Amino acid sequence: MESLSDLLKQWRGGGAISERTEKKVAELMADPLVAKLRMKHPELDEHAIRLNLNRVYQYVKEYRQCSACPGLDRCPNDLEGHYTLLSFEGGAGGPAQLVDRKVACKKLLARRNEERIRSRIRSFYMDDRALRQGYSADEILTADLKRSEAVGRILRYIDKTKAEGLQQEGLYLAGHFGTGKTFLMCYMLHELAKAGYSGIIVYMPEFVEDLKSMLNEPGRLRETVELMKQTDLLVFDDIGAENLNPWVRDHVLGPILNYRMERKPTFYTSNYDLDALERHFSFTNRDGDELHKGQRLMDRIRPFVEPVTVNGENKRWRKDRTAD
Repeated sequence: MESLSDLLKQWRGGGAISERTEKKVAELMADPLVAKLRMKHPELDEHAIRLNLNRVYQYVKEYRQCSACPGLDRCPNDLEGHYTLLSFEGGAGGPAQLVDRKVACKKLLARRNEERIRSRIRSFYMDDRALRQGYSADEILTADLKRSEAVGRILRYIDKTKAEGLQQEGLYLAGHFGTGKTFLMCYMLHELAKAGYSGIIVYMPEFVEDLKSMLNEPGRLRETVELMKQTDLLVFDDIGAENLNPWVRDHVLGPILNYRMERKPTFYTSNYDLDALERHFSFTNRDGDELHKGQRLMDRIRPFVEPVTVNGENKRWRKDRTAD
Protein backbone atom coordinates (compact mmCIF):
# COMPACT_ATOMS: atom_id res chain seq x y z
CA MET A 1 0.00 0.00 0.00
CA GLU A 2 1.36 3.43 -0.99
CA SER A 3 2.49 5.76 1.76
CA LEU A 4 -0.23 8.22 2.77
CA SER A 5 2.35 10.89 3.53
CA ASP A 6 3.30 10.86 -0.15
CA LEU A 7 -0.31 11.26 -1.15
CA LEU A 8 -0.93 14.13 1.23
CA LYS A 9 1.97 16.02 -0.33
CA GLN A 10 -0.15 16.16 -3.47
CA TRP A 11 -2.84 18.36 -1.90
CA ARG A 12 -3.29 21.48 -4.02
CA GLY A 13 -4.17 24.96 -2.83
CA GLY A 14 -7.81 25.91 -2.29
CA GLY A 15 -8.59 22.55 -0.67
CA ALA A 16 -8.68 20.52 -3.90
CA ILE A 17 -7.43 16.93 -3.66
CA SER A 18 -5.43 15.37 -6.43
CA GLU A 19 -6.89 12.64 -8.55
CA ARG A 20 -4.61 10.04 -6.96
CA THR A 21 -5.73 11.06 -3.50
CA GLU A 22 -9.37 10.79 -4.53
CA LYS A 23 -8.63 7.35 -5.84
CA LYS A 24 -7.10 6.39 -2.49
CA VAL A 25 -10.18 7.66 -0.63
CA ALA A 26 -12.36 5.56 -2.92
CA GLU A 27 -10.22 2.51 -2.23
CA LEU A 28 -10.60 3.02 1.50
CA MET A 29 -14.37 3.41 1.17
CA ALA A 30 -14.52 0.12 -0.74
CA ASP A 31 -12.20 -1.74 1.59
CA PRO A 32 -14.02 -4.62 3.42
CA LEU A 33 -12.26 -3.68 6.67
CA VAL A 34 -13.56 -0.11 6.45
CA ALA A 35 -17.03 -1.41 5.51
CA LYS A 36 -17.00 -3.57 8.62
CA LEU A 37 -15.88 -0.60 10.69
CA ARG A 38 -18.70 1.51 9.27
CA MET A 39 -21.26 -1.15 10.13
CA LYS A 40 -20.07 -0.98 13.72
CA HIS A 41 -19.96 2.82 13.66
CA PRO A 42 -22.60 4.21 11.22
CA GLU A 43 -21.41 7.75 11.95
CA LEU A 44 -18.23 6.96 10.01
CA ASP A 45 -19.46 8.30 6.69
CA GLU A 46 -17.35 9.45 3.76
CA HIS A 47 -17.03 12.92 5.23
CA ALA A 48 -15.70 11.50 8.52
CA ILE A 49 -13.25 9.31 6.63
CA ARG A 50 -11.95 12.31 4.71
CA LEU A 51 -11.48 14.18 7.98
CA ASN A 52 -9.64 11.19 9.48
CA LEU A 53 -7.92 9.97 6.35
CA ASN A 54 -4.56 9.35 8.03
CA ARG A 55 -6.09 7.38 10.93
CA VAL A 56 -8.21 5.17 8.68
CA TYR A 57 -5.34 4.59 6.26
CA GLN A 58 -2.99 3.60 9.11
CA TYR A 59 -5.64 1.26 10.53
CA VAL A 60 -6.09 -0.57 7.22
CA LYS A 61 -2.37 -0.71 6.41
CA GLU A 62 -1.36 -2.14 9.79
CA TYR A 63 -4.22 -4.64 9.78
CA ARG A 64 -3.01 -6.04 6.46
CA GLN A 65 0.59 -6.12 7.65
CA CYS A 66 -0.45 -7.97 10.82
CA SER A 67 -2.43 -10.47 8.74
CA ALA A 68 0.83 -11.37 6.96
CA CYS A 69 2.97 -10.99 10.09
CA PRO A 70 6.65 -11.73 9.35
CA GLY A 71 7.44 -12.12 13.04
CA LEU A 72 7.88 -9.71 15.91
CA ASP A 73 11.54 -8.97 15.17
CA ARG A 74 10.64 -7.91 11.62
CA CYS A 75 7.41 -6.09 12.45
CA PRO A 76 6.74 -3.49 9.69
CA ASN A 77 4.31 -1.41 11.75
CA ASP A 78 5.31 2.04 12.96
CA LEU A 79 5.50 0.87 16.59
CA GLU A 80 6.95 -2.63 16.81
CA GLY A 81 4.48 -5.18 18.13
CA HIS A 82 1.53 -2.78 18.04
CA TYR A 83 -1.35 -2.16 15.68
CA THR A 84 -3.81 0.73 15.28
CA LEU A 85 -7.29 0.32 16.76
CA LEU A 86 -10.06 2.79 15.93
CA SER A 87 -13.03 3.75 18.10
CA PHE A 88 -15.52 6.57 18.45
CA GLU A 89 -15.72 8.73 21.53
CA GLY A 90 -18.27 11.33 22.46
CA GLY A 91 -21.76 11.36 21.00
CA ALA A 92 -24.95 11.53 23.15
CA GLY A 93 -25.77 15.00 21.89
CA GLY A 94 -22.18 16.02 21.23
CA PRO A 95 -19.98 15.41 18.21
CA ALA A 96 -18.45 11.93 17.97
CA GLN A 97 -14.75 11.80 17.27
CA LEU A 98 -12.74 9.01 15.68
CA VAL A 99 -9.89 8.09 18.02
CA ASP A 100 -6.90 5.90 17.24
CA ARG A 101 -4.72 4.10 19.75
CA LYS A 102 -1.86 1.66 19.58
CA VAL A 103 -2.56 -1.82 20.94
CA ALA A 104 0.03 -4.50 21.73
CA CYS A 105 -0.35 -7.57 19.53
CA LYS A 106 -0.55 -11.16 20.81
CA LYS A 107 3.04 -11.89 19.87
CA LEU A 108 4.34 -8.92 21.87
CA LEU A 109 2.15 -9.82 24.86
CA ALA A 110 3.47 -13.39 24.72
CA ARG A 111 7.07 -12.13 24.61
CA ARG A 112 6.48 -9.80 27.56
CA ASN A 113 4.90 -12.61 29.52
CA GLU A 114 7.86 -14.90 28.78
CA GLU A 115 10.27 -12.15 29.84
CA ARG A 116 8.38 -11.79 33.13
CA ILE A 117 8.65 -15.53 33.66
CA ARG A 118 12.38 -15.54 32.92
CA SER A 119 12.97 -12.59 35.20
CA ARG A 120 11.73 -14.69 38.13
CA ILE A 121 14.42 -17.34 37.57
CA ARG A 122 18.16 -16.96 37.92
CA SER A 123 20.87 -19.44 37.14
CA PHE A 124 24.43 -19.41 38.44
CA TYR A 125 27.41 -21.02 36.72
CA MET A 126 25.40 -23.01 34.18
CA ASP A 127 23.93 -22.95 30.70
CA ASP A 128 20.38 -21.67 31.09
CA ARG A 129 19.00 -22.71 27.69
CA ALA A 130 16.59 -25.11 29.37
CA LEU A 131 15.27 -22.17 31.40
CA ARG A 132 14.80 -19.95 28.35
CA GLN A 133 12.89 -22.53 26.32
CA GLY A 134 9.52 -23.74 27.48
CA TYR A 135 8.40 -27.35 27.02
CA SER A 136 5.06 -29.08 27.19
CA ALA A 137 4.36 -31.87 29.67
CA ASP A 138 3.99 -34.29 26.74
CA GLU A 139 7.48 -33.40 25.47
CA ILE A 140 8.93 -33.99 28.91
CA LEU A 141 7.18 -37.34 29.26
CA THR A 142 8.02 -38.73 25.83
CA ALA A 143 11.67 -37.55 25.67
CA ASP A 144 12.74 -40.68 27.57
CA LEU A 145 10.11 -43.16 28.71
CA LYS A 146 12.58 -44.74 31.14
CA ARG A 147 12.34 -41.69 33.36
CA SER A 148 8.54 -41.41 33.13
CA GLU A 149 8.05 -42.23 36.81
CA ALA A 150 10.32 -39.34 37.84
CA VAL A 151 8.64 -37.02 35.36
CA GLY A 152 5.23 -37.95 36.76
CA ARG A 153 6.40 -37.11 40.26
CA ILE A 154 7.65 -33.69 39.15
CA LEU A 155 4.42 -32.93 37.29
CA ARG A 156 2.41 -33.81 40.40
CA TYR A 157 4.65 -31.58 42.48
CA ILE A 158 4.09 -28.68 40.08
CA ASP A 159 0.30 -29.18 40.17
CA LYS A 160 0.25 -29.38 43.96
CA THR A 161 2.30 -26.20 44.35
CA LYS A 162 0.05 -24.33 41.93
CA ALA A 163 -3.01 -25.52 43.83
CA GLU A 164 -1.80 -25.21 47.44
CA GLY A 165 1.13 -22.81 47.37
CA LEU A 166 4.77 -23.35 48.30
CA GLN A 167 5.49 -26.70 49.92
CA GLN A 168 7.92 -27.22 52.78
CA GLU A 169 9.29 -30.34 51.15
CA GLY A 170 11.44 -30.30 48.01
CA LEU A 171 12.66 -33.07 45.73
CA TYR A 172 15.99 -34.89 45.62
CA LEU A 173 16.68 -36.16 42.11
CA ALA A 174 19.32 -38.89 42.06
CA GLY A 175 20.52 -40.84 39.06
CA HIS A 176 23.35 -41.64 36.72
CA PHE A 177 25.14 -39.09 34.55
CA GLY A 178 23.17 -37.49 31.73
CA THR A 179 19.67 -38.75 32.56
CA GLY A 180 18.18 -35.24 32.48
CA LYS A 181 17.98 -34.35 36.18
CA THR A 182 19.05 -30.74 35.61
CA PHE A 183 16.70 -30.44 32.65
CA LEU A 184 13.76 -31.62 34.76
CA MET A 185 14.55 -29.10 37.48
CA CYS A 186 14.74 -26.31 34.90
CA TYR A 187 11.36 -27.41 33.59
CA MET A 188 9.90 -27.28 37.09
CA LEU A 189 11.31 -23.78 37.72
CA HIS A 190 9.93 -22.52 34.41
CA GLU A 191 6.47 -23.93 35.05
CA LEU A 192 6.26 -22.55 38.59
CA ALA A 193 7.60 -19.18 37.43
CA LYS A 194 4.45 -18.97 35.30
CA ALA A 195 2.52 -19.14 38.57
CA GLY A 196 4.56 -16.25 39.98
CA TYR A 197 7.24 -18.08 41.98
CA SER A 198 10.88 -16.99 41.96
CA GLY A 199 13.64 -19.54 41.58
CA ILE A 200 17.41 -20.02 41.53
CA ILE A 201 19.42 -22.94 40.19
CA VAL A 202 23.09 -23.20 41.18
CA TYR A 203 25.73 -25.47 39.66
CA MET A 204 27.50 -26.62 42.83
CA PRO A 205 31.06 -27.40 41.61
CA GLU A 206 31.61 -23.90 40.22
CA PHE A 207 29.64 -22.23 43.02
CA VAL A 208 31.95 -23.72 45.65
CA GLU A 209 35.01 -22.57 43.73
CA ASP A 210 33.61 -19.06 43.39
CA LEU A 211 32.81 -18.92 47.10
CA LYS A 212 36.52 -19.05 47.82
CA SER A 213 37.01 -15.72 46.03
CA MET A 214 34.12 -14.24 48.02
CA LEU A 215 36.16 -14.53 51.22
CA ASN A 216 37.67 -11.20 50.22
CA GLU A 217 34.27 -9.76 49.25
CA PRO A 218 32.07 -10.06 52.35
CA GLY A 219 29.37 -7.82 50.87
CA ARG A 220 29.00 -10.02 47.80
CA LEU A 221 28.99 -13.14 49.97
CA ARG A 222 26.22 -11.81 52.21
CA GLU A 223 24.16 -10.80 49.18
CA THR A 224 24.57 -14.25 47.59
CA VAL A 225 23.62 -16.11 50.76
CA GLU A 226 20.62 -13.85 51.37
CA LEU A 227 19.43 -14.31 47.79
CA MET A 228 19.47 -18.08 48.20
CA LYS A 229 17.71 -17.89 51.52
CA GLN A 230 14.85 -15.77 50.22
CA THR A 231 14.08 -17.21 46.77
CA ASP A 232 10.90 -19.30 46.62
CA LEU A 233 12.55 -22.29 44.93
CA LEU A 234 16.23 -23.14 45.28
CA VAL A 235 17.95 -25.88 43.28
CA PHE A 236 21.45 -27.12 44.10
CA ASP A 237 22.48 -28.81 40.86
CA ASP A 238 25.01 -31.66 40.86
CA ILE A 239 25.50 -31.53 44.60
CA GLY A 240 28.21 -33.93 45.70
CA ALA A 241 30.42 -33.15 42.72
CA GLU A 242 31.96 -30.10 44.39
CA ASN A 243 35.38 -30.04 46.05
CA LEU A 244 33.99 -29.48 49.53
CA ASN A 245 35.75 -27.64 52.32
CA PRO A 246 34.62 -27.11 55.95
CA TRP A 247 33.97 -23.41 55.53
CA VAL A 248 31.55 -23.87 52.62
CA ARG A 249 29.80 -26.73 54.38
CA ASP A 250 29.48 -25.12 57.80
CA HIS A 251 29.26 -21.39 57.05
CA VAL A 252 27.51 -21.18 53.68
CA LEU A 253 25.41 -24.28 53.00
CA GLY A 254 24.53 -24.75 56.66
CA PRO A 255 23.04 -21.26 57.20
CA ILE A 256 21.18 -21.34 53.86
CA LEU A 257 19.56 -24.70 54.59
CA ASN A 258 18.96 -23.88 58.25
CA TYR A 259 16.95 -20.83 57.19
CA ARG A 260 14.99 -22.56 54.43
CA MET A 261 13.96 -25.72 56.26
CA GLU A 262 10.29 -25.53 57.23
CA ARG A 263 10.03 -22.25 55.30
CA LYS A 264 10.71 -22.83 51.62
CA PRO A 265 11.49 -25.91 49.52
CA THR A 266 15.01 -26.76 48.40
CA PHE A 267 15.73 -29.14 45.53
CA TYR A 268 18.79 -31.15 44.58
CA THR A 269 20.17 -33.10 41.66
CA SER A 270 22.98 -35.55 42.28
CA ASN A 271 24.71 -38.69 41.14
CA TYR A 272 24.68 -39.75 44.81
CA ASP A 273 21.82 -41.09 46.84
CA LEU A 274 21.24 -39.48 50.25
CA ASP A 275 23.47 -41.90 52.15
CA ALA A 276 26.37 -41.36 49.76
CA LEU A 277 25.86 -37.60 49.98
CA GLU A 278 26.15 -37.79 53.77
CA ARG A 279 29.49 -39.58 53.40
CA HIS A 280 30.59 -36.85 50.99
CA PHE A 281 29.69 -34.13 53.49
CA SER A 282 31.48 -36.00 56.28
CA PHE A 283 34.90 -35.82 54.64
CA THR A 284 36.92 -32.78 53.60
CA ASN A 285 40.44 -32.59 52.23
CA ARG A 286 41.53 -30.38 55.10
CA ASP A 287 39.97 -32.00 58.16
CA GLY A 288 39.39 -35.59 57.04
CA ASP A 289 36.43 -37.45 58.52
CA GLU A 290 33.90 -35.32 60.41
CA LEU A 291 30.90 -37.59 60.66
CA HIS A 292 28.92 -35.42 63.04
CA LYS A 293 29.21 -32.36 60.79
CA GLY A 294 28.10 -34.35 57.76
CA GLN A 295 25.15 -35.67 59.73
CA ARG A 296 24.27 -32.17 60.95
CA LEU A 297 24.05 -30.86 57.39
CA MET A 298 22.06 -33.89 56.26
CA ASP A 299 19.57 -33.19 59.08
CA ARG A 300 18.75 -30.05 57.12
CA ILE A 301 18.31 -31.97 53.86
CA ARG A 302 16.99 -35.49 54.39
CA PRO A 303 13.77 -34.65 56.33
CA PHE A 304 12.81 -31.94 53.84
CA VAL A 305 13.04 -33.76 50.50
CA GLU A 306 11.36 -36.62 48.73
CA PRO A 307 13.95 -38.81 46.99
CA VAL A 308 13.21 -39.37 43.30
CA THR A 309 15.27 -41.78 41.20
CA VAL A 310 15.76 -40.60 37.62
CA ASN A 311 16.38 -43.50 35.28
CA GLY A 312 17.07 -43.22 31.58
CA GLU A 313 19.70 -43.09 28.91
CA ASN A 314 22.83 -40.98 29.21
CA LYS A 315 21.93 -38.10 26.87
CA ARG A 316 25.48 -36.74 26.89
CA TRP A 317 26.95 -40.11 25.87
CA ARG A 318 24.35 -40.49 23.14
CA LYS A 319 25.21 -37.05 21.69
CA ASP A 320 28.91 -37.90 21.72
CA ARG A 321 28.27 -41.19 19.94
CA THR A 322 26.09 -39.44 17.35
CA ALA A 323 28.83 -36.90 16.71
CA ASP A 324 31.42 -39.65 16.11
